[in-house]
Amino acid sequence: MVLLSTASKRVNALPADELRYIDRAIELALVAENEGNLPIGALITLDGEILSEGWNRMASPRYEPGRHAEIEALKAVPTEMWPRASEMTCYSTLEPCVMCTGTLLLHGIGRVVFGATDTSGGGGHILTHLPEFFDGGAGVPEWLGPVAAERCEPLFARARAKFLTLPCGRQRQPRDE
Repeated sequence: MVLLSTASKRVNALPADELRYIDRAIELALVAENEGNLPIGALITLDGEILSEGWNRMASPRYEPGRHAEIEALKAVPTEMWPRASEMTCYSTLEPCVMCTGTLLLHGIGRVVFGATDTSGGGGHILTHLPEFFDGGAGVPEWLGPVAAERCEPLFARARAKFLTLPCGRQRQPRDE
């Protein structure tokens, strides 16, 4: 285990009782893929129970680049549970991107566990470069992963290939000056 910051750790394994959440996230990723979306799944837990689930919906039923699995799971959390956000864990098949990392931070989620590292867009690296508001680790989630790379990296490879076919994944054209 390598310490990234006071709140972030790279780990390669989860306790058996938590692996069921990654298993469920993988099931959700396959639902996304079957619908024509990127194979990424996420869920939010509290007190050992699943509060909400989400899967990537960027490509189908219509193109909406902000419909990431973590965002979809956050939208489904019951409103009355938000006072306990710091006790919640987000489990995802893939390290959350910068957008999702920021959203998880602003929602106050206390812990993030991911199956595979997103080598092309993962947001974990920003945790050590946060603005003053987060100074001292206030509001920074514990960041754990990869915890199931052997099962989640193939999903990431397929997600990356699909992403590159989307308008947001295309090579950006140079701006005219």
